[in-house]
Amino acid sequence: MAKTKLDIDNNVRKLRFEQQEMTQQALADKVGVSRQTIVAIEKNRYSPSLDLAFQLALAFQKPITQVFFMKADKLTPPHKPRVKLKGL
Repeated sequence: MAKTKLDIDNNVRKLRFEQQEMTQQALADKVGVSRQTIVAIEKNRYSPSLDLAFQLALAFQKPITQVFFMKADKLTPPHKPRVKLKGL
């Protein structure tokens, strides 16, 4: 089966500016990577490891889903629910 690449985006740049306009270098130092790695993540040229993704979320004190997310036009439900829940 062919591997499908997920269309994942991030809010790293936005979150940096919400943190008193944190520089790329300051964020890089905080999570232990180079400034170029932060640039590549912000431009979606590099997908960080799971460990680095969590470190970035911790640096911003945000849930990982507020830092990284799938683009909305690519979201599809994985399956239909088998049972209808009351009230939904």
